[in-house]
Amino acid sequence: MLEGSLSLCASGKQIRNDQGALSQISNLYRGTLPRQLPGATPPAFVLSYAPPMNSWNEPASMVVACARGLAPYAAQELTSLGYPVLDAGDTMVSVRGTLVDAIRLNLWLRSAHRVLWPLAVTRARNLDDLYAAVKHIAWEEWLDPDGYFTVNTAVWNETIRDTRMPSLRAKDAIADRMREICGRRPDAGPDFTGAAVFIYWREQELRIYLDTTGEPLSKRGYRKLPGKAPMQETLAAACVLSTGWDATTPFVVPMCGSGTPAIEAALIARRRAPGILRQRFTFMGLKGYGDAAIADDREGATAATPSPKARYLALRVEARKGERTEGLPPILATDIDPQAAEITRQNAEAAGVLDDLTVDVCDFAYTPMPAKPGVVFLNPEYGARMGDAATLEPLYTRIGDFFKQHCSGWRGFVFTGNMELSRKIGLRSASRRIFFNGPIECRLVGFEMYDGTRRKERPVADADVTGS
Repeated sequence: MLEGSLSLCASGKQIRNDQGALSQISNLYRGTLPRQLPGATPPAFVLSYAPPMNSWNEPASMVVACARGLAPYAAQELTSLGYPVLDAGDTMVSVRGTLVDAIRLNLWLRSAHRVLWPLAVTRARNLDDLYAAVKHIAWEEWLDPDGYFTVNTAVWNETIRDTRMPSLRAKDAIADRMREICGRRPDAGPDFTGAAVFIYWREQELRIYLDTTGEPLSKRGYRKLPGKAPMQETLAAACVLSTGWDATTPFVVPMCGSGTPAIEAALIARRRAPGILRQRFTFMGLKGYGDAAIADDREGATAATPSPKARYLALRVEARKGERTEGLPPILATDIDPQAAEITRQNAEAAGVLDDLTVDVCDFAYTPMPAKPGVVFLNPEYGARMGDAATLEPLYTRIGDFFKQHCSGWRGFVFTGNMELSRKIGLRSASRRIFFNGPIECRLVGFEMYDGTRRKERPVADADVTGS
């Protein structure tokens, strides 16, 4: 969900939505409005609309949506990719770029869920207002009348009793406009096989986006077998990033389960684009994606540029060429359950990183630690979904013993949704970072195991922190 007291309109200007109020916005997108239908007038409550022309080269303030708590890691990624952060909330980050930039972000972002392209910022009191606002957008510039689209919504509005209705009315508005303008309309349904529209509606604030992603970016395409209580790929990637691992030292994952943290670490070490296995993004369903060439209407441009499809394919080739193939660090995954180890192998093979991992079957306490210290990451049961918290206390005590006896010089991290259990580890934490595993508030608790006598002056985290 896209929440926060400060968000952004399509032009990048700030909109305050405290107490559901919107500030007045002017001079957005050069003051243009979409082509009007015969006899139609713009809704009186319009604040801004995207330009009527489909332009893959026109910059706007995109919204990168994340799972709760992952926005700081998405912001870190965006900055490293060359996109300065304009604004951030608990579940979103805003950056400026073109639709071609959105293609690149879909390919490269590890901790985000989707990339949204802004079409309108307006008000809607009820379903009739929603219909009018959606119908006012020049969908004929974005959608193929012989294609397919889907609509998804996030709605908090007291007039809505049936949560299915906003999506249905929005689909009707799009279909009605397309039929009136083009003489025919695209099919619509729940699948992400064509284009996608996302609508955010809180109180009277209405934001309409093109969803350039479709299935969330967490669905990389390599998880063939889920195993027990698997960690979502975007969460696992954010956890790896949070450890500060530099991809030069060993990364060890006892209790590996289905292997997601180890596989995400291998993807990071190899510098492999996390979206490279994906066969489908919904930007592929937008009008003009496969054209031979498109006009570049930016100031100073004099020639047509390659089509979005050609640029996407070029980005894939560039990503493959940039992968790291030598000097990869040891990555070790172990589990006491042979089936879990086999699932890890199969998922790693699907991700193309099986040769970068060593997968063993053993109790976590007997994990063979490499001689060179690095990062050890554990995701034990914590009583919320698997096992009873009281019966898990000895497990956490054993984790502490494992750290003390076998991990001298290493940095250890334990992902848990039960802080009481984490205290059974018996070591003073160096960091505690907040994450959410679905609805469960969790901590990634960090420990530093120094060689020899522990230094009393070492820094100790005495408070939870969010982000990196």
